[in-house]
Amino acid sequence: MWYEEAIEVIPAVDVLGTDAVRLEQGDYESVVAQGGDPVGLARRWVEAGARRIHLVDLDGARSGRVRPELVRTVAEIGVPVQASGGIRSLDDARALLDAGADRVVVGTAAWPDPQPWFELGDALVLALDVRDGELRAAGWTVGTGLRYEDALARSLGRRLLVTAIDRDGTLSGPDLALVRQAVEAGGRVLAAGGIRSTDDVAALAVAGAEAAIVGRALLIA
Repeated sequence: MWYEEAIEVIPAVDVLGTDAVRLEQGDYESVVAQGGDPVGLARRWVEAGARRIHLVDLDGARSGRVRPELVRTVAEIGVPVQASGGIRSLDDARALLDAGADRVVVGTAAWPDPQPWFELGDALVLALDVRDGELRAAGWTVGTGLRYEDALARSLGRRLLVTAIDRDGTLSGPDLALVRQAVEAGGRVLAAGGIRSTDDVAALAVAGAEAAIVGRALLIA
């Protein structure tokens, strides 16, 4: 069972407009799975045993605007919510935390200098969205020019959401080398991208990840 693995499995609920979807490789024009109502989908995962929801506002990631009301409706289910998408300031982050999130995922606004975000403490998750060794931003639509290894050096042991963009939504297996590199740099790693089975989750546990973010594989299970 997904939720009985050696590391935490966190279901992803990615929201585009008002619907839960799965994109392939972050391409907004490539919806590869539909999940219907986001709250209903989140409740489905909780009833199956999930202890946390990874909530991604895809519109916010692209536009830079947060939707606290989206976080609030999912948080009312009664499990911790890890909120992502659109966070560009500490005020944005606090708005999502006030709406019920217990963690916020910050990518675009955290680089090249993540240190101002450290004041969020354990509520902070730094997003390292990686394609060809480079961090991507704005919903993965633009390059940052920052290399993955340089971002790891600046993360200073924080909790990291490491996403292999080229594998996201493809069910091609996780990038274990990317995860190991982050673990060796001292990060507490949440791994995402390409996860297709509980065997992949087990492999991520061996690689040192503390959690796996799973999206498409759960929708088609």
